[in-house]
Amino acid sequence: MRQKTMSRRSFLASTAFTAAGTAFGLSGKRAHAGDAAKNIICILCDDMGAEELGCYGNTHHDTPNLDALAASGVRFETFYAAPVCSPTRVCLMTGRYGFRTGWCNMRGRAAGGPVRHDVDLARDETNFAQLLASAGYATGFAGKWQLTGDNLETMLSDAGFQESLIWIYTNYLAQGESYKGGYHPPGGAKSSRYWHPGLARNGAHFATTPDEYGPDMFCEFCLDFIRGHAREPFLLYYPMTLIHRPWVATPDTPELRGENTRAHLKANVEYTDKIVGRIVDELDKLGIRENTIIMFTGDNGTQVAGKCTPTEWGARVPFIVSCPGTVPSGVVSRELSDISDILPTMLDFAGVEQPRDIMIDGHNIAPYLRGETDATRRGMVFSFLGQYRILRNKHYLLEQNSADDFGQLFYCGESRDGRGYVDVTDSNDPDHIAARKHFEMYQMGYLVPPTTVAERLEFEAQTIPKLEGLNKYLAQLDKRIPLRRVPSRRQQTRKRRQERTQAAEDE
Repeated sequence: MRQKTMSRRSFLASTAFTAAGTAFGLSGKRAHAGDAAKNIICILCDDMGAEELGCYGNTHHDTPNLDALAASGVRFETFYAAPVCSPTRVCLMTGRYGFRTGWCNMRGRAAGGPVRHDVDLARDETNFAQLLASAGYATGFAGKWQLTGDNLETMLSDAGFQESLIWIYTNYLAQGESYKGGYHPPGGAKSSRYWHPGLARNGAHFATTPDEYGPDMFCEFCLDFIRGHAREPFLLYYPMTLIHRPWVATPDTPELRGENTRAHLKANVEYTDKIVGRIVDELDKLGIRENTIIMFTGDNGTQVAGKCTPTEWGARVPFIVSCPGTVPSGVVSRELSDISDILPTMLDFAGVEQPRDIMIDGHNIAPYLRGETDATRRGMVFSFLGQYRILRNKHYLLEQNSADDFGQLFYCGESRDGRGYVDVTDSNDPDHIAARKHFEMYQMGYLVPPTTVAERLEFEAQTIPKLEGLNKYLAQLDKRIPLRRVPSRRQQTRKRRQERTQAAEDE
């Protein structure tokens, strides 16, 4: 487990907004001439909080393949996405937070989606597929899109994906084109993503049958794509339809009846694990496992345990990175990272130069993943939902923060999963007061975010001196403040989360 006591200098460096190397735009230039470009597979599981996997402590779900993937690489204890899917997907693909792209919620909801109706992700933002395709990568997409684009034939190719198999909504179809898949529930209006799925390959909608299972079809597409491009650099982005509700029986659990029970959730998690195992096995068979970076994460918390809430339960998702021979094995990391870091990290592993004309919020953590440094240099991670924010450093968590309400501040000690957190929102302890001021400094940045590199440098110059005294507090917190039972205010917050999540609509 990588961990060290931070010096004053390293603390300030890690807590500041990094300017150098974080602003870039579209370019296909290689950063390191002669370096072998790694294949990259990014798997985004729909609605999976970190707590669903065995390697994160779940004793009810059997996830041997994902547990093995984690053991073969780096598993992050604290990794944040947005608490709902579309903002996460845009942030992942662009490396930019929602206050820059306009995607802070689902479209049509409060502070959700671009303000302008003519905004198009493929045209108005730069994403990792476009960057890697311009550098000569083969690019493939399988699964759930649910972003912008009104032309099924070109929406994925415009976004940089040369080959694709996507789950479609019926409104993706051209006027007069008939839908050829099933619906869920039967007789409803929403296309099925599981049995008898609504799909399009390379922009063309095609018929499926009631016996065909969408996740298996996506998996077969992924395997075919890997085989077809095994001897050239490739990017495969696989945003799964699993484990989003409805939780229905899988091909391995035909005995299950009904839907959306805990038994169905278990079956869906375990089928996700099976698919990941098939992909890893294929890389081994082709002899390209050691040349392929595998990233596995989730887009938000689980449907019944935090999704759609501006809390850590909504934001904390698994993040596993594996590439034998490049990424050290068996690392359980207590460093901080969030979904915006994926784009700049991909570019580094691809050996692609980072362009400099777009403001990027993500940090390149590839040097850390290779074992070249012992820290991600992130002093804070950030998540967002509508007008609300969640911020986390290694010792404190701020939930439900907004321009009008500071929210709830928790001292977490060394805990990363919610156990033992102490509500210190109204504490008079000088350590907690210092931590609150620390968060207020960051909050200022996300309320009035810098939009250019020059503005970011100016913000840092004003903010860093105010943070100098915090390091000595953090160094002593674990010795002075014992973990104890969470007070009733925290329990009440959890109850509100569950009630809000139960009431949330299926996306």
